[in-house]
Amino acid sequence: MKSKDIRNQFLEFFKAKSHTIVPSAPMVIKDDPTLMFTNAGMNQFKEYFLGNSVPKSNRATDTQKCLRVSGKHNDLEEVGHDTYHHTMFEMLGNWSFGDYFKKEAIQWSWELLTEVFKIDPKNLYVSVFEGSDDADNFGLDTEALELWKEIVPEDRIIYGNKKDNFWEMGDQGPCGPCSEIHIDIRSDEEKAKIPGRDLVNQDHPLVVEIWNLVFMQYNRKANGSLEELPAKHIDTGMGFERLCMVLQNKKSNYDTDVFTPLIAEIERVSNSEYGQNEEVNVAIRVIADHVRAVAFSIADGQLPSNTGAGYVIRRILRRAIRYGFTFLNTKEPFIFKLTEVLSKQMGEAFPELRSQKDLIQNVIREEEASFLRTLDQGLVLLENLMKDSKDKKISGEKAFELYDTYGFPIDLTGLILRENGYELDEAGFEKELNKQKNRSREATQVSAGDWEELSEVEEEAFVGYDQLEADVNIAKYRKVDSKKKGEMYQIVLNTTPFYPEGGGQVGDKGILMSADGEVIDIIDTKKENNLIVHFSKKIPSNPKAELKAIVNNTDRARTAANHTATHLLHQALRSILGKHVEQKGSMVQSNYLRFDFSHFSKLTSEELEKVENFVNARIKDHLDLDEKRGISYDEAISEGAIALFGEKYGDSVRAIRFGESMELCGGTHVRNTSDIWYFKITGEAAVASGIRRIEAITGEAAMNYFEEQTSILNDIKSGLKNSNDPVKAIQNLQEENSALKKQVESLLKDKAKNLKTEIKAEIRQIDGINFLAKNVDLDAGGIKDLAFQLGDEIGDLFLVFGTEHNGKAILSCYISKNLVQEKELNAGKIVKELGKHIQGGGGGQPFFATAGGKKPEGINQALQEAESFIK
Repeated sequence: MKSKDIRNQFLEFFKAKSHTIVPSAPMVIKDDPTLMFTNAGMNQFKEYFLGNSVPKSNRATDTQKCLRVSGKHNDLEEVGHDTYHHTMFEMLGNWSFGDYFKKEAIQWSWELLTEVFKIDPKNLYVSVFEGSDDADNFGLDTEALELWKEIVPEDRIIYGNKKDNFWEMGDQGPCGPCSEIHIDIRSDEEKAKIPGRDLVNQDHPLVVEIWNLVFMQYNRKANGSLEELPAKHIDTGMGFERLCMVLQNKKSNYDTDVFTPLIAEIERVSNSEYGQNEEVNVAIRVIADHVRAVAFSIADGQLPSNTGAGYVIRRILRRAIRYGFTFLNTKEPFIFKLTEVLSKQMGEAFPELRSQKDLIQNVIREEEASFLRTLDQGLVLLENLMKDSKDKKISGEKAFELYDTYGFPIDLTGLILRENGYELDEAGFEKELNKQKNRSREATQVSAGDWEELSEVEEEAFVGYDQLEADVNIAKYRKVDSKKKGEMYQIVLNTTPFYPEGGGQVGDKGILMSADGEVIDIIDTKKENNLIVHFSKKIPSNPKAELKAIVNNTDRARTAANHTATHLLHQALRSILGKHVEQKGSMVQSNYLRFDFSHFSKLTSEELEKVENFVNARIKDHLDLDEKRGISYDEAISEGAIALFGEKYGDSVRAIRFGESMELCGGTHVRNTSDIWYFKITGEAAVASGIRRIEAITGEAAMNYFEEQTSILNDIKSGLKNSNDPVKAIQNLQEENSALKKQVESLLKDKAKNLKTEIKAEIRQIDGINFLAKNVDLDAGGIKDLAFQLGDEIGDLFLVFGTEHNGKAILSCYISKNLVQEKELNAGKIVKELGKHIQGGGGGQPFFATAGGKKPEGINQALQEAESFIK
């Protein structure tokens, strides 16, 4: 069976069992602070398990793209070295939200595997939770056991412990026992030697778990105790790649048609061969896996960067580049070429790979080129570390600096050191790495108490599109403690006018006021698992009392103006630059807006002016807001609405139209474009390859900007003695300055010429070397010219010059090239050592180098020491 047929057959099987097929959620998570990426099929349904939302259908099935590279689920270092772990993978699942439970889940899983997919039951093992004698004091899951006994012989049932057979969402939340289904695809000879049940959960590559059936029936509270959920749910997950391995009679996931097209393309573009050498095999598996993870992440809106989720994606891509560099001898970008094959292969199931293919290619190509430059730089730095090492051992601290500051992979450092007979202090490196991890963990550590439930949340909880004040009650609240932000409260209201952060727009601020005048400041509003959560430093003295929720009207109005401006800006860019422009991210605050978009080149000043004029023309047109709430996604798209990539839309959406600009959007907007007042671009720059960023201001911020510019212009006029034509006056000053510069340069040349004559007389010989260390009154450029002129005229020359310029110390060293080779002198190392006297550092080439420092009084001491390098 082809992989696409396997996927379709799974979905159709559960569709026939009255399940709704739902699309995969984006792999990048936007409204759950506990996760960066979707790491399990249940993530997009979390709000249903938590009871925050009611699903439209009680039964669902899907294939969910997942990424496991951080936290508890981190398979990154195993990827490539074995044949069944992956970073990005598909998880096939079927779900019941308070509908069917263990009986149906177990029966249908067996029916699908053995009757539809025709897997031999003799190759399958199942597990049940054996119970635990810890604080939870669970007993054996007898219900699941009895159900399995009706289907399989008892010798095929394995009793699993809490680690293997009790699934938890996290430290808190829904959880429950589970049954895993494992398959043994070894040969009959191997099975005769060791029973398959003895290899279950033992990391054997051919005895693997393919399906996990989670029976979600408990809620884990903050204090560790459990309570029964009001409704029982089913959450299953089956590894698509492993299932394909089984059904295609392969011994490795990488031998299935999920990966073979990619592997064939890697062989072609890298001139390598899979299956001939284990190091090459590992490298090809790493690249084939990692390009999928990176491509899907970019398609879902996460670009590689230096922080957060973007750093994780960059790290995955760099791991792939490094394996190609070391084991496939690829010194030029090549991974980006694989996206063509990937989009053809998986674009039908995941159309975002096709629609974002050009962006994915551009970003990966640029990242490859950048990291290959980093590798070249790192190789030079590592070579210098080896030269400076006296005991052929590189400290963990130095290796960590290479890794952390320059992005040089530690395994590559170790490999190069071993090849050159050097040793790496691995324990020291791990110590530095753990320090960094602990700092990061402490900075993001958050502990939360249990929710204190007071009332129900209304079905349509958000009323902030139409009103900025509302009479409310607290539905629930809890205390949270963050290392970064300290102690605060999360408050959920039964209804709220506060807009929660989303779609690039910041969350509202404001107050909650009680009838007796008590005021609670709301400092932020976010959406977490479909709950609107208000953040505050305290809760009302009487949490059950009715309150008035009041949004900060000034901030909301400014933010709404900026949000509407982003829509008009998007329209302007598509009209002026072309339809290839797509929004790739935004930030909308009360004081400014930021808009990222796809475009291949820097905007010219003329283009920026056209964009500004386009937006301001729409502002002057006084366009009214045309808002449609609750219309179907398909209807909105058919009317011309733009949907943003990486966003998850439901069946019912909200469309915002201003004139010809129409987008799907949940943010707040002005009633008429005239409320924006004016739009002014303040910056344009690159974010990544093929991605540009515009920053802009509107309204009062634009007015303040113009007032500031007017003030600056008045100051310039004043400095020019109130010139009526400041532009002409500045041009005259520039011309005068240019003429004076030429005069100064001429004088400096004469000075240097006279100085050269003096210096020649002062040069003395030491052991056959012409040496001079001297304080000279020239700038850095003049010193360099003088040193090279002397070097052309005098052989075997060793010069050290010092000077003070603008309160800073400068040391320069020149060494004739023959001395560099014959005497093993190095100007870079010498100025680095002498730079200690001026509290500075520097470097350069072996024959000329410069150091700068903040202690001019140390120059003479440095010059005195210079002679010691040739004695």
